Amino acid sequence: MIDFIKLDKDIPVPLYYQLKKQILSLIENRTLKEGELLLPENELCRLLNISRPTIRQAFTELVNEGYLNRYKGKGTFVSNPKVNDRFFSKLNSFQDEMVEKGYNPKTYVVKIEKISAHPQANERLSLPLDAPLIYLSRVRSVDTTPLVYVETFLPYDEYKRLLQVNFTTNSLYDSLEKLYCVRVTSVRREFTAVNAGAQEAELLQIARNKALIQVKTVAYSGDTPNPVEFSIARYRGDLNKFTVELSR
Repeated sequence: MIDFIKLDKDIPVPLYYQLKKQILSLIENRTLKEGELLLPENELCRLLNISRPTIRQAFTELVNEGYLNRYKGKGTFVSNPKVNDRFFSKLNSFQDEMVEKGYNPKTYVVKIEKISAHPQANERLSLPLDAPLIYLSRVRSVDTTPLVYVETFLPYDEYKRLLQVNFTTNSLYDSLEKLYCVRVTSVRREFTAVNAGAQEAELLQIARNKALIQVKTVAYSGDTPNPVEFSIARYRGDLNKFTVELSR
């Protein structure tokens, strides 16, 4: 690591920021790999000829941003890379987005069945409170690492053939288009911070009460939006980040 870090004391950019950006670059280009132990702070002080507070500030910001993990008595390690989702600004399937980023996405179907009703889902889908639903729950992963647990609700009377679809390999939105000529054209999403319960912890392979990003989505089709799907997704807080781009 130390061979790749060059700090310039003659420019107005703070040394901690130069160090932070160079470590971040080494993480992003995989020179520093997941789980790798960084040199101790006192060793970096000696080799880079900078103060300990400078190093500590760079490390602290990278820890807060999820790129490093610090363990008392053990040291500072490179964390699992976060998957950057453009959930706010782009309507895309999990499968397509992960493939675009060069990842190997996988889906595990926990359950798919007809249920009698679900008050919150029926309300969001503008259905009578006793209308039956299709319930689909999945764990979406990159390679072998689970990223998100998703519970999806759809009107049973309109889309009952979806019960025959293998969602391990098929996209929900693609299946709606192929079977029913229904194209999702817009979504409304709500983001909330929650803690993992027993079920989420088991499925996402994390400890109970770990931070999750909960996203509730209503998907619509048509020029006069008609609600098609309601989902509740719970993303691992340690492996996901969301980006929004605004323009004026």
